[in-house]
Amino acid sequence: MQRFKVKDLNLASKGHLQIEWASMHMPVLQKIKQKFTAKKPLENLKIGACLHVTKETAVLMDVLKSGGAEIALCGSNPLSTQDEVAAALAENGIHVYAWRGENSQEYYWCIDQVIRHEPEITMDDGADLVTRIHQKNAQLTDKIRGGTEETTTGVQRLKAMEKAGTLKYAIIAVNNAYTKYLFDNRYGTGQSTIDGILRATNVLLAGKNFVVCGYGWCGRGLALRAKGMGAHVIVTEVNPLRALEAVMDGFRVMPMEEAAEEGDIFVTTTGNISVIRKEHMEKMKNGAILANSGHFNVEINLKDLEELSVKKRTIRPNLEEFILKNEKKLYLLSEGRLVNLASAEGHPSEVMDMSFANQALCVEYLAKHGRMTPKVYAVPKQIDETVARLKLEAIGVKIDQLTEEQKHYLSSWEMGTV
Repeated sequence: MQRFKVKDLNLASKGHLQIEWASMHMPVLQKIKQKFTAKKPLENLKIGACLHVTKETAVLMDVLKSGGAEIALCGSNPLSTQDEVAAALAENGIHVYAWRGENSQEYYWCIDQVIRHEPEITMDDGADLVTRIHQKNAQLTDKIRGGTEETTTGVQRLKAMEKAGTLKYAIIAVNNAYTKYLFDNRYGTGQSTIDGILRATNVLLAGKNFVVCGYGWCGRGLALRAKGMGAHVIVTEVNPLRALEAVMDGFRVMPMEEAAEEGDIFVTTTGNISVIRKEHMEKMKNGAILANSGHFNVEINLKDLEELSVKKRTIRPNLEEFILKNEKKLYLLSEGRLVNLASAEGHPSEVMDMSFANQALCVEYLAKHGRMTPKVYAVPKQIDETVARLKLEAIGVKIDQLTEEQKHYLSSWEMGTV
């Protein structure tokens, strides 16, 4: 078994500098690292991780290693790996199998290498590692204590497995922690998606009709940032409550069929399949830009786009031009994959500090508690609050404490109107 496989080990020196920069902006993880270094709560534990191989992920790997873990890591998207970071991780003793531009066969080969290390705890970003274990290596599930899942898409898949009775070990839904989705999904996705679009196109957002498909926490953050850049934001939704919220937040809401005719830039953030389809593409303006910020490259129907086209070419990195049969041109970013990671660097380190702090503490929790009933669990409230408290301390913010009188009042029922 190969110890690692990366694009170019000579890139490691650049990767170490990137990791150092991220580490400076991730103070919560640094506090956890101090504790892990002293107590070694993960001693001799094998961890298998399928995550975006970025500088922030590298900081998390360093924290887990400081706790005594042996780690095997692969990328959770074929275009999200930062090759210099992967090289640095390999130098640091992580079994990393990842490089930018993997094809489908290589992508799953990398996952299989992680599985060959026979992890006792899994960490996932989209649930490809967990599902691969269940489908191809089910015999390993008896030895796995549990796992964590980072994304909305992954949690949906795992809950479907739980409902179907096929989930064989416990998963903690890190994505659903307050200190994850309120910040990572909203502020991280909002900023990094705009960053990816601008790096790929360098277009002016001010004055553009910017269509956000889906108004979950990722969509909320993206709509907010696009509005801040001067774009006219349109939201499409299937959930009436979220649609109403978007209206009350000041955005225009309409079906995709109508938005297709108005939009200049379209971004999918739904976690669902075929959100933008043939009938929408046929109605779009000449020069419309299509991007995806959902986990998988299924939200924009790429087969429909290919079938509608007579010619395509690459204009610049991460920007493909499709000339349709009706002679209109549509532009696809990052092959329809995560635009914030494929065209930019992903979420800022400051928000990943909280998301990955949840990951580290949940892995510690699983290590302490051993095997639990196979189902999807919420992040323990104590962990969520610990991450928030550590983040506030790191940025120098103090808050009030309940008095004994207030604690009694909140736990009693006798006192009413006076």
